[in-house]
Amino acid sequence: PPTPTLPPRSFVAVQGVVYCKSCKYVGIPTLLGASPLSGAVVELKCKSSKIKEVLLTTTDKHGYFFVMAPKTVTSYGAHKCRISLVSSRLKKCKKATNLNFGAVGSPLFNPVPLTIGKLPYLIYSVGPFAFEAEKKCYPY
Repeated sequence: PPTPTLPPRSFVAVQGVVYCKSCKYVGIPTLLGASPLSGAVVELKCKSSKIKEVLLTTTDKHGYFFVMAPKTVTSYGAHKCRISLVSSRLKKCKKATNLNFGAVGSPLFNPVPLTIGKLPYLIYSVGPFAFEAEKKCYPY
């Protein structure tokens, strides 16, 4: 019988969006009234058998981030990667929430194939993630 062939390996990249939650909804898992957070730091951690890869990236003005894993990480090892919130540059929005596993580290979802510079990539999506204020505000 023919041996089953594995799909070709692809490199790994991850995208997502980070928000600052409205202080009215502190502690509530919602993005109601949230705004995109620029300058938030997100960490991609991949554990392979020999090496632990850690990459930091920062969100743009739309709260969007895109991070390309090192070439040592391929689609075969993507299940060993997690992406999590590290820090926010806003004093009033410093606390990482666990919305979509942002605080503990989210697995990678929905890979979409894309060619970047002639190389095969799988672009995974995570989040949306959110930071929030330390405590509720009562704007009334």
